Amino acid sequence: MNINELNNKPMYSDKTGNPIGQGTKVTVILNLGFMMFLQYLTFAVWWIPLAAYLANLNMSGAQKSLILCSMAIGSMASPIVGMLGDRHFNSEKVLAVLNLLTAVLLMWAANTTDPNLLFVVILFAMLCYMPSWSLTSSIAMAHTSAEQFPRIRVFGSIGWVASGVFSLVAVSIFKVKIFDGSALPLYCGAATSLLACLSNLLLPSTPPVARGQRATIVDLLGFRAFSMLKDRNFLVFMVLSLLSVIPFSLYHVYGSEFLQSQNFRFITFTMNFGQVVEIFFMIVATTIIIRLGIKWALVIGLIALLVRYASFYLGIVTGENALHILGILVHGIIFGLFYVGGQVYTDRKAPKELRAQAQGFLAFIVWGIGFFLGTLVNGWLIGHYSGNANLKTVYHWEPVFVITTFSSLIILLLFIMLFKREEKK
Repeated sequence: MNINELNNKPMYSDKTGNPIGQGTKVTVILNLGFMMFLQYLTFAVWWIPLAAYLANLNMSGAQKSLILCSMAIGSMASPIVGMLGDRHFNSEKVLAVLNLLTAVLLMWAANTTDPNLLFVVILFAMLCYMPSWSLTSSIAMAHTSAEQFPRIRVFGSIGWVASGVFSLVAVSIFKVKIFDGSALPLYCGAATSLLACLSNLLLPSTPPVARGQRATIVDLLGFRAFSMLKDRNFLVFMVLSLLSVIPFSLYHVYGSEFLQSQNFRFITFTMNFGQVVEIFFMIVATTIIIRLGIKWALVIGLIALLVRYASFYLGIVTGENALHILGILVHGIIFGLFYVGGQVYTDRKAPKELRAQAQGFLAFIVWGIGFFLGTLVNGWLIGHYSGNANLKTVYHWEPVFVITTFSSLIILLLFIMLFKREEKK
């Protein structure tokens, strides 16, 4: 498809590809945008400060890493949920059930501090929540073109930013000195998840496109999208996406612990500076993909990953907090161009009947296997280069950031060399 064809293609259509009317279009966009807003607000409000909360509970490094791995393990359920949306149930109904279960489990997690029980409860919460990332993407792309998807997904970034503002408001409402690092974010996550469940009932109908087709064990596991790896470019993309998440997860999982060690007070609010930039790049992502092609859009995202950890390292060495802020700001470029751009690329490559499973497969590889490895590897690195003094953890972040900087550079160079430029679409 060339640019002229894209310009002549309806921007918003129903499940069968037919253009929809102006009034219906506005309603659909508002519903899809609100879906993204609540889905990412639900997650950001409690996950961002979770590492700091676990550190304040004086958990061991192994206990903390195990609990933080729950996100990756939860992502591994994404292909199975994608199969349910492709073959058996309306996707918006599956999403509503998942959000209801997440709300119940987060409320339970807020009321326990036992490390073993907390791991089990958060694990089940993540098994319900993490598949929603690929599910919301497939719902949105079922009612609009893949190239226009970033303009729907941007509402998720706005929701993520709202979580930072929410944390400041909560400090005032609950009259507490500490919001981040306490159990209050878990309560807030439960409340927003319940609201998301109710709003899902207003989403446009997204019936399974492969209803009635015979399901094999491969379909049951949601792994039919493995067949897409026969495409060499897609294989390179998936392998390097997996590897990129290992350094990426250092910030995503342990960022609150790092900022807490650097004496930042409003951690959720500070980390959301990156989401403000992400909003901008979500808006312009479509233009970047069309004009530069998918390869160079993804390359820019990987360059930003390299800049992040180089900035963190230099910030530690020089003592300049402005460099830490720079490392936070480029998050929007990394996520908006590489990871959301990767969702667009995956939707473009997937057959129509496998789109939900393909998004689930991407989530399984990137946010499942990749995040699991990244959480363990980075947890080990932080523990290896840290010590204890006067019952407090003393961090040595310099070698950690040196390692992640060089690994990000290697992934960038491999991607440039191995991923072949494709026709602009």
